[in-house]
Amino acid sequence: MIPNTFCHIPGIGARSEQKLWDDGIRTWDDYLEMGDALNPGKKGREITEHLYRSQQALEDFDIGFFAGSIPGGEEWRLFPEFRSRTAYLDIETTGLSVDMGSAITTIALYDGEEIRHYVNGENLRDFKDDINGFDLLVTYNGKCFDLPFIERYFMISLPQAHIDLRYLLRSLGYGGGLKGCERQLGIDRGELDGVDGYFAVLLWHEYRNNANPMALETLLAYNIQDTVNLERLLVMAYNMKIEDTPFGASNRIRSPREPGNPFRADPVTIEELRRRHYPGVMAW
Repeated sequence: MIPNTFCHIPGIGARSEQKLWDDGIRTWDDYLEMGDALNPGKKGREITEHLYRSQQALEDFDIGFFAGSIPGGEEWRLFPEFRSRTAYLDIETTGLSVDMGSAITTIALYDGEEIRHYVNGENLRDFKDDINGFDLLVTYNGKCFDLPFIERYFMISLPQAHIDLRYLLRSLGYGGGLKGCERQLGIDRGELDGVDGYFAVLLWHEYRNNANPMALETLLAYNIQDTVNLERLLVMAYNMKIEDTPFGASNRIRSPREPGNPFRADPVTIEELRRRHYPGVMAW
């Protein structure tokens, strides 16, 4: 979608971009072939110069060139061209704020091929090096929670471009949190249905306080399921977004394969914690 995008160019907004598309100028090459016939004078020269710079930036995989100029809400356009450099990310914590003493318990990282997981007290610090291998991060509500929490907890900066599915899906009419969006879009969580962020805290305490390995197994299964589902949701959202462009047929992305989760939720542990902490609530 990036080679079809003009709204990152200074002076070209959504209406101007749409007019270019309507006039048959669908790609950067289309514009450059027309030359001064489209925009004679200084403005035309500036646009042409920016397009040549755009072509070089794309060839160099310089995502920062585009992320710094593409309008807010249009970050989804970055996905196809930078998919090979994308990481899907989700964290679990003991609370909402590092300043209040909350800690990261587990992190799941998925690049479309490999699933990595990090556990507090084991290999959590490895995440700081691994995340540097990616140029684009995809989260759900990461703008408000995951990314600032990570930066404060590890005392690092995450300069990567970012697609937050919370806002992208909301723009398409889907809300109710990650699990709500999944249900609306037909994604089934199986044995993890009903497990949420608060329950993830209970699983961590069960693991640390009672040395229950199945609690950690279930927590990692939940964390990883949150993460790998982000790819499916992003592909769905991207395909819905391009339906409003002239590229609905040509630029669609196939649904990704669903990777196997290396961890399994333990129904016995889930039911025991539910009984202990949710008395009077019927089984999920």
